[in-house]
Amino acid sequence: FLSNSIGFMLAATSNYVLNRIWTFESENPDVGLEYLSFFLVSVIGLGLNNLFLYLLHEKGKINFYISKAIATAFVTLWNFVANYFFTFNKC
Repeated sequence: FLSNSIGFMLAATSNYVLNRIWTFESENPDVGLEYLSFFLVSVIGLGLNNLFLYLLHEKGKINFYISKAIATAFVTLWNFVANYFFTFNKC
């Protein structure tokens, strides 16, 4: 669990840096608040991913890998849209 948590935090941090620089080209000087917003969106995405897996695989009896692919597609869309409108304020 510790390794999984550390891995999630490192992935979220590296994703924040890459999204800030390349995807959204943010120049917001309040990096701490922006990172906190990004991390919150990531945590919600993790929760959504687990919810989709539970509903599709455990309850819906869909193959795990198909369920994971569907969950990943939806969460990728969630992360982009939420970060676009919430974290990096591109609206």
